Amino acid sequence: MIGRWTAALSRGRAGLMLAVQAGLAAGLAWFVAHDLFGRPMPFFAPIAAVIALGSSVGQRLRRTTELVVGVAAGIGLGDGIILLIGAGPVQIGVIVLLAVLLATAAGGGAPLIVQSASSAVLVATLTSTTGQPWTRFLDALVGGGIALVVMTVLLPLNPLTVVRRAADPALRAFTGGLYDAAAGLADADASVVRAAVERLRAAEGTFAAFSAAIDAARENVAFAPARWRTRGALAQYVEGSAQLTYALRNVRVLLRRAQTAIEDREPIPDVLPVSVRHLGDAVELLRQEWDRGDEPVGARQQALRAVTESGRAYQAGVGYSGGVVVAQTRTTVADLLRATGIEYAEATRQVRDAIGWRGRPHGGRRKPGRSGSMPS
Repeated sequence: MIGRWTAALSRGRAGLMLAVQAGLAAGLAWFVAHDLFGRPMPFFAPIAAVIALGSSVGQRLRRTTELVVGVAAGIGLGDGIILLIGAGPVQIGVIVLLAVLLATAAGGGAPLIVQSASSAVLVATLTSTTGQPWTRFLDALVGGGIALVVMTVLLPLNPLTVVRRAADPALRAFTGGLYDAAAGLADADASVVRAAVERLRAAEGTFAAFSAAIDAARENVAFAPARWRTRGALAQYVEGSAQLTYALRNVRVLLRRAQTAIEDREPIPDVLPVSVRHLGDAVELLRQEWDRGDEPVGARQQALRAVTESGRAYQAGVGYSGGVVVAQTRTTVADLLRATGIEYAEATRQVRDAIGWRGRPHGGRRKPGRSGSMPS
């Protein structure tokens, strides 16, 4: 029970800013339409404001603008059709048909189409035809415009907070999958490694949300002067998110080969699961250091330890799949180093130095089990 209350409070805190935005936008929309423009009952103004804000959480500015245009267009179209041919079931059908066609022709996505059609139906079924033509259309434009001003200028969400909330579950899932795989390798249990692969496959959804949060944060910082000060802290996430996605894909390949190595009864040196465990430590340290806004020095060091241990595993003797695990460890570590802000050439050099390849030409290969040999 306590856990549920804690979770509820956490969700409440997360939604507080949106609630304040919606309340401010609705009040301002009514004030502008009623007091400044003289509309007697401008209820579509606060409706449009709340729809635009509530439907655009985590979305980019273009999609939010689509919602505003969709609401306004649907209301205007509904007003116009009712004014010309009256109300009724046939008119409602015609209104929805035209609203969807108009939104589709404009190149809008699902939010624009849905809001345009539903707003037209609302006008046709729940409002009277009294008043000047297009007044409700203007109310909707006022409300949508106020919503955009609130979310980008007056009271923008903190993009750094949004990104951290999206990054946290993604990186925790990544870490957990690596820890599970390390345990499975240590026990030579292919089912545990297989479950870790599935866990990382499921984590792709959290990484997609992380990527969407990055896109939203870029626009938020660009259009919200109050959030310009967060640009430096955001840079770590923005520059590292793509490389983390690459690392996740490489780790999934790594773990599938680890599973095959166990199933084929290949030799699994003790240092191989240690290497995978270090990869998990590196991702966890990266999450913590990014969250604090620190330079991810610890993550880099732990990632390079993973490379060093994988090299020792290769020298101890591994089979074909084990060699692929070592090679994928190198690639994954290079991705992690780049996620911490290191350029490609420097990341490659550090990986080669950690293995002990300083001065060796690129592409050199030697067979497993022989002194100093590792896959390229």
